[in-house]
Amino acid sequence: MLRQVLLQAAGSTWVRDLVQATPVTRGVVRRYVAGTEPFDAVTVCADLVGTGRTATLDHLGEDTTDLATARAVRDAYRQVLTALSDAGLTDGGRVEVSVKLSAVGQALGRDGEKIALEHAHDICVAAAEAQTTVTLDMEDHTTTDSTLSVLRELRQDFPWVGAVLQAYLRRTEGDCADLAGAGSRVRLCKGAYNEPASVAHRGNDVELSYVRCLKVLMGGEGYPMVATHDPRLIDLAGALASRHHRAPGSYEYQMLYGVRPAEQQRLADLGETVRVYVPYGTQWYGYLMRRLAERPANLAFFVRSMASKA
Repeated sequence: MLRQVLLQAAGSTWVRDLVQATPVTRGVVRRYVAGTEPFDAVTVCADLVGTGRTATLDHLGEDTTDLATARAVRDAYRQVLTALSDAGLTDGGRVEVSVKLSAVGQALGRDGEKIALEHAHDICVAAAEAQTTVTLDMEDHTTTDSTLSVLRELRQDFPWVGAVLQAYLRRTEGDCADLAGAGSRVRLCKGAYNEPASVAHRGNDVELSYVRCLKVLMGGEGYPMVATHDPRLIDLAGALASRHHRAPGSYEYQMLYGVRPAEQQRLADLGETVRVYVPYGTQWYGYLMRRLAERPANLAFFVRSMASKA
């Protein structure tokens, strides 16, 4: 019930305005968001790389409704990729970027997919010049087919483009089988959008689906990116990697910036590849609400922090 309330709040302009107007909010948000400017993002990524972790950087924003904004998001990605490269952080893919296609034009009517593809292609060109990679984020289920279509187009020129699949969708086990081939990079997460039961699992069925999907990816020839904070799923991923004789570096763990940093570091110290999902930018509200919905402990921390700073 709490999760559904928070996911509904993610789309509420009234709640957004209330949260953003609260004087202490931005200080608390910085636990989960690197900052609003490219410099903030580069600084956080440098700190992570310095501890043996890697990062994927997300310029926050989604559901762009005009072409000028979509172009601005594309340009923001090109700018931050240049900054990351100049800082020596991108070689070998140590820091890559994650892109929501809705932020670069996917929702712009009949031509939205074409516009998003063009802008994502431009971002991939910049990433290639920086010697790093791009992962296409997945959003609500209505965009899944379009996102996978853009992925197929991009991979013709950039075979290293990564995909995200969400275990709570009923279709995802089949999508994992389709994308488990050699050279494919797939981030598997549980999912964080408010989806109808007709297309999405509920409760424990989400975790069971995650396990089935993870088995498909670990047994395939691609590069699984295990996006979870769940200790049981982390242990299972390690066991599956061992069962399929996967060497370190043939898969990776992914966790969110600000969530279980000690566990991130523990895995990195064991020689595992750990990539931290680092968001930055001014459009942090929807992202924050979905993170709170994923883990009630995050909400408790958020409320306590606001109370202590009020």
